[in-house]
Amino acid sequence: MADNTAAPAQVRYETPSPHVARIVMARPEAHNAQGLQMTYELNAAFDRAAQDDGIKVVILAADGRNFSAGHDLSGDGGKTWRDFATVGTWAAFDAPGAEARYGREMEIYLEMCERWRNLSKPTIAQVQGKCIAGGLMLAWVCDLIVASEDASFKDPVIDFGICGVEFFNHPWELGIRKAKEFLFTADEISARDAAACGMVNRVVPREELEAATLALAEKIATKPAFALKATKQAVNHVQDVQGRRNAQMHVFSLHHLLHAHNELVYGVPVDPNGLPATVRDKLLARVARAKADGGG
Repeated sequence: MADNTAAPAQVRYETPSPHVARIVMARPEAHNAQGLQMTYELNAAFDRAAQDDGIKVVILAADGRNFSAGHDLSGDGGKTWRDFATVGTWAAFDAPGAEARYGREMEIYLEMCERWRNLSKPTIAQVQGKCIAGGLMLAWVCDLIVASEDASFKDPVIDFGICGVEFFNHPWELGIRKAKEFLFTADEISARDAAACGMVNRVVPREELEAATLALAEKIATKPAFALKATKQAVNHVQDVQGRRNAQMHVFSLHHLLHAHNELVYGVPVDPNGLPATVRDKLLARVARAKADGGG
């Protein structure tokens, strides 16, 4: 089993100020697209901050032009789930049919996001540039979002024949009608529009983003640690008794129904018809090669 916490290649852990940890996605050449390696390194970093009694506030930031391009659709560089110590209770990641994908996405997407959302300490997402699909999940698990003026947010997975990303928090972030428009059109929304919906707390010039986020973290870090933990739990609980968790589990099942449907109809877990032609052709060619090689 590989040790993915000792010297992380895609995540950096910093302590820029007393009582403040900053977790930095450090894969700017891929616009911080999130694969297995980054997922488990992020989890290790969140655990480190949670277990350090000296840390009271956690910032999630990203190197480069964009916060996150979402899930890494190019693959995991040859790594599989066996290269990482799983943290949830779902397994059978190599099972036939829909079971494997359901278990794998439960582990690395839905339950991992839920785990980070429930971190006992306040978290702040520091968002610049593009925040797309799986990138939304990373920002949404945080308690607060500070965005630069050039930030934008987009969930285009309806174009893939899927009903939104796995951590389906859209109605709670945007409100019902805006969430529907956001999903139906797959249009991006600006940081200012996201702030107007209540999804983003503060919008600042790009050159002030890091300083403004740190200043907010430092202000929160002056408060009593236990009171911060209890307050976070109180607000999260209100959201949960409103049905957030039950709704997410239902949508997660719909998400996988669509994956299974697309597999039956197109031979791949997404609908290729909504993809750009070059992407669609490469995907279908890969499927054809796999079938020719006896891969099903």
